[in-house]
Amino acid sequence: MLSLSFSPLVPLVVIYGLAALVAVAVVVAVLARGTVAIVRALALALLLAGLANPAIVQENREKAKDIAVVVVDRSGSQQLGDRRAQTDAAASALEQRLAQLPDIETRIVDVPDGAGDDGTRLFTALGRALADVPAERVAGAIMVTDGVVHDIPANADQLGFRAPLHALITGRPDERDRRVALIEAPRFGIVGRDQILRVQASERGGDGRMQLTVRRDGQVLLTREILAGAPLSIPVRIEHGGPNIVEVEVDAMPGELTTANNRQVVTIEGVRDKLRVLLVSGEPHPGERTWRNLLKSDANVDLVHFTILRPPEKQDGTPINELSLIAFPTRALFQQRIKDFDLIIFDRYANQSVLPSMYYDNIVQFVQEGGALLVAAGPEFASSASLARTSLGSVLPATPDGRIVERPFRADVTAAGSRHPVTRELPGGDSEPPSWGEWLRLLGSNVRGGSVVMAGAEDRPLLVLNREQKGRVALLLSDHVWLWARGFENGGPHVDLLRRLAHWMMKEPELEEEALRASARGTTISVERQTMADQPPPVRLFAPGGEERELVMRPGAPGLFTSSATVTELGLYRLTSGDLTAFVSVGPENPRELADVFSDSARLEPITRELGGSVRRIATNGGGMDIPRVLTVSSGSRFSGGDWIGLRPSDSAIVRGVTVVPLGLGFAGLALLAGVVLAAWLVEGRRRRRA
Repeated sequence: MLSLSFSPLVPLVVIYGLAALVAVAVVVAVLARGTVAIVRALALALLLAGLANPAIVQENREKAKDIAVVVVDRSGSQQLGDRRAQTDAAASALEQRLAQLPDIETRIVDVPDGAGDDGTRLFTALGRALADVPAERVAGAIMVTDGVVHDIPANADQLGFRAPLHALITGRPDERDRRVALIEAPRFGIVGRDQILRVQASERGGDGRMQLTVRRDGQVLLTREILAGAPLSIPVRIEHGGPNIVEVEVDAMPGELTTANNRQVVTIEGVRDKLRVLLVSGEPHPGERTWRNLLKSDANVDLVHFTILRPPEKQDGTPINELSLIAFPTRALFQQRIKDFDLIIFDRYANQSVLPSMYYDNIVQFVQEGGALLVAAGPEFASSASLARTSLGSVLPATPDGRIVERPFRADVTAAGSRHPVTRELPGGDSEPPSWGEWLRLLGSNVRGGSVVMAGAEDRPLLVLNREQKGRVALLLSDHVWLWARGFENGGPHVDLLRRLAHWMMKEPELEEEALRASARGTTISVERQTMADQPPPVRLFAPGGEERELVMRPGAPGLFTSSATVTELGLYRLTSGDLTAFVSVGPENPRELADVFSDSARLEPITRELGGSVRRIATNGGGMDIPRVLTVSSGSRFSGGDWIGLRPSDSAIVRGVTVVPLGLGFAGLALLAGVVLAAWLVEGRRRRRA
């Protein structure tokens, strides 16, 4: 390719000035001397041309390939129905057909779900794919998608190129689906109170009626028929502290596109308003202060404490109005307001006829209906006034055998206790013997239920934990825990032990002896199984799409097994182990990809029309696919037809070499200038001779 270029030897201003002077001189010469002055003007023009330094430039160019981008939507909604197969077939066909166009370079970009629940970001991916390509080399772009795109620009100017854009839409126009959405979902709730969920179900292709099921921690709370599009308020009782898993699900209909959006799960964190504890000390003793200090130090504990100072056998006839004591309000505490408490503690309490037998029956009912009872026993437990001889004995996990061991011993964590969250890894218990102080008294007992988590002298039970129907019972068979609090022989972890014990009785999820927990970080699910058994039941993982797999659990701390799994699908995963169920959400709890799952050919229509492209479905009525041919169209404003789509080629080229031949320098330029000057001299001389 040849062209003429100039590289002036002096500034252009000088050349323009000289050109003006030459023009004036030529005009004057022509008027004065006639046409003979034209030869002199030619000489001056050659001088100016020499100063402009003209040159012939020859470029060796190579035709550059134009760039076509195929953007393949691999988001979550593209995995529904037969869209994945349609997408794979369309992408493969386009790659083959574009390979047959010799002047087109194809770039294929797979686009997964956007990070942080951004949805489908096809145009962002297209911009990155063309970041290193000049706008004139863009032949066009083809998108294979279901049409649910969340970053469509307002106009074509924001794309940075003017080339045809085509969209091949997967999915079918007659798709059917149901969906339930959470309108309002609280994240926290007070234990024992109701929280209101507001939900709304919608559908396409159904009769507008569906069955709604609400579960809490796997238990069915509500089943009823609802209408599509009608908001519904659902009260949910917060039963315990920690996570309360609430599922809201509508039944599936035949031919539904996906059931992944038929269920929504919300985790409501149960928070206790106040932990109401009733502490009854049978008599003043050194350990009484330990219990009181521990419970009063917790801001979440509302403590009611009574100490029996005058049991019935100490009545000496002193008038009541002369005593600085108050009467023990037995009726108010154990009949009228017993359900106001979460935990009842009997600290060295003996059956001294202070409480009638009917009140013990009330305590038994309180435990069976979900309350908690802790008995810290002293010598009275082995006597005829033992609480085990009342109706409370039916819920106590051990009965006294009449022996009282009074010699130094070190409390030890049993094999079961090493697995139990209450006593596992107590500070100082990792050595043999444990590095905590000794106790001096132990009550003999016969265990009939529950778990012995700590033992004392002669391996006799020291701490026994048990579940009684909906409630929990703990029996501490020594009244010398206060020795740890006083620092006797360096003391021991009394705060850790007693606080964990109280929280276990309050059903704190972190201290459950049988628990299944799961958490997600990115696409990795971490699973933790707490159990008192040597091996946990199998743990199964269910994906949002229904796929199931069994996890291999690895032992960690005693009674604790862990595992992890890497997943690719976003959504809600369910885990089961025995009768335990846990849920974990990978990605957002309500993914944007599942909020609108129907394929749509209208969203991309404005932007493709502005660029001269097209939008078409590739699925045919007969169940097959119609993938258009790909052609190059050099001119025109439309780039599509009935069975084809077009790309716009360009004349872009890559310069491989340049040859420059100067015209105004060297001997050739000098000879040309001298020849013209000589010709002017000869012409003027001849004219003078004639004159």
